[in-house]
Amino acid sequence: MELNAIIEALLIASQDPLPSDEIARLIRSRVAEAEDVRSRETEEGRESPPLADWLIALGQTDAAQVAAAITGLNESYASSQRSFVILERPKGWKLYTRPEFGEFVRQLFPGRKPERLSGPAMETLAIIAYRQPITKAAIEAVRGVACDGMIQKLLDRDLIRIGGRAELPGRPLLYETTDLFFEHFGIRSIDELPNASELRKIKLPEATEVADQAEPETQLALSAIGSPAASAGNDEAPENTES
Repeated sequence: MELNAIIEALLIASQDPLPSDEIARLIRSRVAEAEDVRSRETEEGRESPPLADWLIALGQTDAAQVAAAITGLNESYASSQRSFVILERPKGWKLYTRPEFGEFVRQLFPGRKPERLSGPAMETLAIIAYRQPITKAAIEAVRGVACDGMIQKLLDRDLIRIGGRAELPGRPLLYETTDLFFEHFGIRSIDELPNASELRKIKLPEATEVADQAEPETQLALSAIGSPAASAGNDEAPENTES
């Protein structure tokens, strides 16, 4: 068996993304298992054929070889015009359908309509993405308007989450992006955002944190816990298609 075919089988069978290190470990584990079986049979006096050369070679599989094999698979998919591609996300590699097939795949989910974030929600999300972890007051200092509603919508859609509390008067909540954010926008880390290194260094307007902000932010936190991770029926939830 070839390494790329084995990796393809693992990605198809797994419901969750697989990092390169984990894929390599699974392959080496299979080789070790075969070696243990052969050793046990030999100890018991039973004849056991030697392991195949291709299987022994897989015992040295590492993350770099996995990444190279995935590159080869994607090149093969592109040349044969396959409908899917292997993409790396924060939690690892996964098979996804190509965007051009989205209109057909969407027919599997007739109850879900294409949904997009509004301009204000995207603006709020961008501020959080580039400057996370960040407080609501700091977001409002940049936007110049109250952001309670936009933050709540982003929490409801699981694009942001509460990442703790700032060491400031009133201990305001800190907001950061979620794994779904990376999945939806097709990036592995914040560093892959456009001009990330520059925009993360720009000095933000001063934000005044006061103790009486604790009450509305606590309400936001409770609302996030009580609401679904994503509202399929809301007209601003993101959409993602995967195989």
